Amino acid sequence: MPVAIVADAHLGGLGGPAGPLTHQLNDIAEQGCDRLVLLGDLFHVWVGYPHFETEEISTVVGALRRLRRGGLRIDYVEGNRDFFLNDGLYADAVDAFVSEVSFSSGGKRFLAVHGDGLNDHDRQYLFWRWLSKSAPVRALLRHLPAALAQRFVGSTERRLAQTNFKHKHVLPEQAICRYAERRLAEGYDVLLLGHFHEPRVWQVAGGKVHLLEAWFTSHKVEWF
Repeated sequence: MPVAIVADAHLGGLGGPAGPLTHQLNDIAEQGCDRLVLLGDLFHVWVGYPHFETEEISTVVGALRRLRRGGLRIDYVEGNRDFFLNDGLYADAVDAFVSEVSFSSGGKRFLAVHGDGLNDHDRQYLFWRWLSKSAPVRALLRHLPAALAQRFVGSTERRLAQTNFKHKHVLPEQAICRYAERRLAEGYDVLLLGHFHEPRVWQVAGGKVHLLEAWFTSHKVEWF
């Protein structure tokens, strides 16, 4: 069956309000889809504690819960703007919060990964990524008052804008291809990546790399 994919919607930020994507999600089951993969960074920032919830999060999560009740499988591949989603608050909105997911469609085996951690030359960003999702930060955010929580969201956005600045403006093609060849050798035909926001396709040893365009740019649900 066809698999629908949404990558990098950034709702509440570059992606705007939740309405347009919510309408698309409500329609996908009627279009023959039985599996939805959300390839990270669905919101401007998504933290798995109630005092971080925004109107966009509440609206889209409600739509996801309705889709699951209707029998649609939903996998969420966590991105760099997603924090501690597996702590339980949104457990009924998706089937799994994962770092990657595989599926088969059209006789091919796909591996879907957000892609923010594959550039091993961007050490500043990799350190910030590890720190921001560490156990001490998890404990801090769980008990942070609402006002401070919102300030954290703002500071997180500024940090994301400042860390890997030079790498954001030059697509790390060599790092992507190295990573792709290694993962495709595990038995996959196509590697799907988000994070980089621009659509690109490469043929590499063992298969194909497909970079998905950000939803906040295309406003399209991808189908495989």
